[in-house]
Amino acid sequence: MGRINVGRAILGGLVAGVVLNIGETILNVPILGAQYDAAMQALGVEPVAGAAIAVFFVLGFVLGIGQVWLYAAIRPRFGAGARTAVIAGLAVWAFAAAFPNIGIMVMRLFPSNLLWISLVWTLFEYPLATLAGA
Repeated sequence: MGRINVGRAILGGLVAGVVLNIGETILNVPILGAQYDAAMQALGVEPVAGAAIAVFFVLGFVLGIGQVWLYAAIRPRFGAGARTAVIAGLAVWAFAAAFPNIGIMVMRLFPSNLLWISLVWTLFEYPLATLAGA
């Protein structure tokens, strides 16, 4: 088994991060933004803005790097290509989107429709980002 080319994984991860950040911006501003703001207000919390948005953008790049690193790590076992990138993207989706959103649903912190829309959106977004970065 070969070593992961860290430089290429980071570069590909940054590409994946761009895809994630664009997708999340589209989802969370024009599509669900008003609904999330209302849900935050119902919790007595200020809407996400300023420094929090910057943190989410950085996390998008960190997640993208993680996705591409996972792709590179499983590539020797599953082979190079789109199928393996989708597998890596779905694995990251399970841990980074599905588990947290389902937990939030169970706790009823946000309206479930917002979480379901986010789950379905990211089910496609994460594999696409991994494909772009791989």
